[in-house]
Amino acid sequence: EQKQDVQNWLLGIRYLTEHDTTFIAEYFHNAAGYTSDETKDFFSFIDKGYEAYISDENDSLLNKASALREKYSRNPLKDYLYLRVSQKEPFDILYFTPSLSCIFNMNDKSFSLSPELLYNGITNLEMRLKAGFIYGKEDTEYGEKQNDCRMELRLRYYF
Repeated sequence: EQKQDVQNWLLGIRYLTEHDTTFIAEYFHNAAGYTSDETKDFFSFIDKGYEAYISDENDSLLNKASALREKYSRNPLKDYLYLRVSQKEPFDILYFTPSLSCIFNMNDKSFSLSPELLYNGITNLEMRLKAGFIYGKEDTEYGEKQNDCRMELRLRYYF
């Protein structure tokens, strides 16, 4: 495997309005990431590996695909846009902050959307309810995820 220098960079802005609405926008460039065509080839490679495993239990292609996936698992493509809007204590509901976040893959046009409700009105306790929805066509980063939606509840106690 040949090593090469790459440049990744992040450019972002945060804006807070007089009504405590926070807007965050970030652009992330991953120079080592796959192109859209390379991503399609990768998912095709996985499909071929799965077919080989089903037909004759040969898992060598799946093992190779797994090694490639680990290298690029967090941000496998090149360009991402992150947007987040949060509103502190809307309608005068103390300690309550709803927000909406979106990660958009600019290369393959797939994305994730996450609405979130945060309440921290109890001393040393944070309660967070978050949903996650993903959208993408076949052979796109988010289109190939195992689930289309998820819901999570996090309770965090500080001591």
